[in-house]
Amino acid sequence: NGKMNFFEHFRELREIIGFERTLHIQATASDAAGILAEAECIHKRIDPEVIIKVPVTVEGLKAIKILKKNGFSVTATVIYTKIQALTAMEAGADYLAIYYNRMENMDIDPLNAISSVSKMIERYQYNTKIIGASFRNIRQINDAFDAGAHMVTMTPEMLYDSFNMPVIQEAVDVFYADWKTMFGDRKITDL
Repeated sequence: NGKMNFFEHFRELREIIGFERTLHIQATASDAAGILAEAECIHKRIDPEVIIKVPVTVEGLKAIKILKKNGFSVTATVIYTKIQALTAMEAGADYLAIYYNRMENMDIDPLNAISSVSKMIERYQYNTKIIGASFRNIRQINDAFDAGAHMVTMTPEMLYDSFNMPVIQEAVDVFYADWKTMFGDRKITDL
């Protein structure tokens, strides 16, 4: 409904993050031809280094193969099963977005999926990275890394909350109290 200028928004985001970081944008079409048209449009109107996110469906797999043949970088997304991940790797996907919490909610073992896919990447030397996505808490993120995820997505709040644990501040306070006992209010730079 036109609440924001899509292309301008992502061009501004690119200015903020620069080209040393990846920018992934979701294609919204459900057919291969539509996904390809959207990818071309995104590259033309935002920048040619945008990584195109493509859902791993039959049409999505067709699009991934063609996009890779045409030099695009691709994130295979909406992955809930090992077979989706494996077929996306075989189609040439650069990244696999495995939906951790959503899998757990469906009684699918995300750790087994990530671990299996990670082993396949290593064993057969695929040039693919696993992105853990859809997390509810930091434990899930840690477990995803332990299982073989290369990177994760998370909200800024989740990241900040992981540093705001009371035990962390308590430890910092103890360090400061020990310092103050030995050196008073002087700082290291005052010594």
